[in-house]
Amino acid sequence: MGFKNIVREDVHNVFLNIEEFSEIHTINGKSMPVQVDSNEQIEREKRSAKNIEGIFTNQRLIYVAASDFGPMPKQGSLLTMDNRMFRVADAVDEDGIYSITLEANRA
Repeated sequence: MGFKNIVREDVHNVFLNIEEFSEIHTINGKSMPVQVDSNEQIEREKRSAKNIEGIFTNQRLIYVAASDFGPMPKQGSLLTMDNRMFRVADAVDEDGIYSITLEANRA
């Protein structure tokens, strides 16, 4: 078994294991393991403050298995997570795991 196959198996067995790192969330009506990364998101927010007076951008950085999610979402598309609407600010395929930055404006 090659390294890439081992990494593919580790997506669910290690990185998105709901016993260790992830929780089940509903994305676009489909339940799947999701890892919400609050620490990395805080660091990203420090580098790019996009708040307009009275309106604040609520961001979330999530990781999901590409095999669970389906085609990678496009930047600017809408996505629902746990019945809340977000706009996809960024999405990257990291060897079978999507790193997706979600945004929602809050007043």
